[in-house]
Amino acid sequence: MACSKKRKVDSENRAFNQEWTDSYMFILPTGSSKPVCLICSETVAIIKSGNVKRHYETKHKSFDQTYPLKSALRAQKINDLKAQYDRSSRILTHSFTAQQRANECSLKVAWILGKHKKPFTDGGVVKECMSAVAETLFEGKQKDDVCVKIKQIPMSASSATKKTEILTDDVLAQLDEAIHKAPCIGLAVDESTDVSDNAQLLVFVRFFNKDKEEFCEDLLGVTPLQTSTRGEDIYLAIKEMLKKRAIELKQVVSITTDGAPAMVGRERGAVARMKDDNPQLISYHCIIHQSVLCSTLSDEYAEVMNTMMRMINFLRASSSHQHRMLREFLREVDANADDLLLHNNVRWLSKGRVLERFWSIRGEIAAFLAQLKNQKATTFSLFLEDDKKMDIVAFLVDITSHLNELNLKLQGKDNSVCDLMTAVRSFQRKLVLFREDLMADCAHFPTVKEQVQGERDVSSFVDFLDKLIVNFSMRFDSFSLGQQLTLFIQNPFLITDVREFSKEVTLLFKWENAGPLQIQLIDLQADVALKEHFGKTDPTTFWIQMVPETAFPGLRKVALYILTMFGSTYNCEAAFSTMNIIKSKYRSRLTNEHLHMCLRMALTPFQPRFKILAGQPRAHFSH
Repeated sequence: MACSKKRKVDSENRAFNQEWTDSYMFILPTGSSKPVCLICSETVAIIKSGNVKRHYETKHKSFDQTYPLKSALRAQKINDLKAQYDRSSRILTHSFTAQQRANECSLKVAWILGKHKKPFTDGGVVKECMSAVAETLFEGKQKDDVCVKIKQIPMSASSATKKTEILTDDVLAQLDEAIHKAPCIGLAVDESTDVSDNAQLLVFVRFFNKDKEEFCEDLLGVTPLQTSTRGEDIYLAIKEMLKKRAIELKQVVSITTDGAPAMVGRERGAVARMKDDNPQLISYHCIIHQSVLCSTLSDEYAEVMNTMMRMINFLRASSSHQHRMLREFLREVDANADDLLLHNNVRWLSKGRVLERFWSIRGEIAAFLAQLKNQKATTFSLFLEDDKKMDIVAFLVDITSHLNELNLKLQGKDNSVCDLMTAVRSFQRKLVLFREDLMADCAHFPTVKEQVQGERDVSSFVDFLDKLIVNFSMRFDSFSLGQQLTLFIQNPFLITDVREFSKEVTLLFKWENAGPLQIQLIDLQADVALKEHFGKTDPTTFWIQMVPETAFPGLRKVALYILTMFGSTYNCEAAFSTMNIIKSKYRSRLTNEHLHMCLRMALTPFQPRFKILAGQPRAHFSH
């Protein structure tokens, strides 16, 4: 049987149809075989109507609503996008010199090092590795040519520092451009100290990126607080940062903080001072911090937890020899784990995981303590033999597991405040279920069920849950984002009380008018096509791409403002971890300016425009 000839798309002479520009916003650049989208600058692999149509309908379907087909507005937009593309590509089309290519390589290496939080001096190591690889892979003249080109790439520490400055200026310029197009922004603010005890104020920004049609979270800026960290100092730092980025305070819709007195003090707090400048500013305490504060232990439970932590520290941290003996003992008896975990107050999930690990090997720990001949070991052995104390430990294992599950849902980037509040309100309902379950079959408390046999006295556990329910209720029932607003974002078609919805909106956003909102919501719920679209996409995409601004201006504006708000200071906490990796004890002399540049490179979602930067007249070979 003869083999069929392999199909080659390049030989099919596919032609670009000029009508695709108006229909699907694609052009075919001169000398190129790949059509380019004028909206997002992405290319498709093959000149084929199905490919450009699929890209357009998947990523830019809402474009038809803003710029109707065959309209003068659409034609004007196409001309503007073509002119913008010509300006950006004019620099890129000329052939690069060898110096510019070496400069581009240097920029890309510096960017990768920054993304991976590596020191400037690692550029030399990368260059050495590249040379070793080239010498191994190539032979003869080809090897000589490649090795020469690698040697010409500037990768010294000073060069990497200069390239970092160029790269951060570029991504910062892109951030400024995107922010100025956004209708509003949300801020998340927190302060911490680096390894050199310098106070660093981090401010993150969340906004709707009109060019990419998605919400973006990025580092707005970092400011060192030289002496004190009072509310006035933080306020002045934030105000100066906004001024430097040419952002009006009225553009800020919300600010999220960790709830420290310097941040939220009624008279001298930074937020109070910002509200004097912008009375419509919405402020709230980080939802993750509040959930952690709700579960603070007290009385007997705190005493048991502290004893547990002291015992684990005694076994793990008091003596290296004793720690080695513990690990060897656990391996010999084939325990479920070969070591205990240490508790860290900074990490939100730490206590629950420490307790789970202890409970899985509690029998082996008791046997090991019995072998030790000292007073502390005897005291801890008696603690483990106390049934009442172990009942409390069993309960803490289960309840911290549930709290950790909530905490994990609240963490992560790109979570809107609605997502976080939905998780919290769901957990509040679970607490009521847990309370009933404790007095029944303990289906949600397997450790308690295993530990407490026969007649069970769970009254103290029920009291603990009662306090937990009250704590969550006090902190979240009066949260500024009501249930109607949360439902509005997640499923506006389920809202039945239109008046209550408009009341919540006008309480949160004083500038909004209740009447038009009510009419627009009714019209939205009656739109069958939009309801069908909602079932096929996520809420964020629905509001920013499916809901036309011309038909529902008030609803869309409210949705954009709510989706712009930060629900927590998670980004700040994660950035502090990144800061401690970048400025470690081995790089403690890193200046504030270079620390801030390294942080931006590691955290920004923007990509540098390498070709444009490499084409600038400052490229030189390495000497």
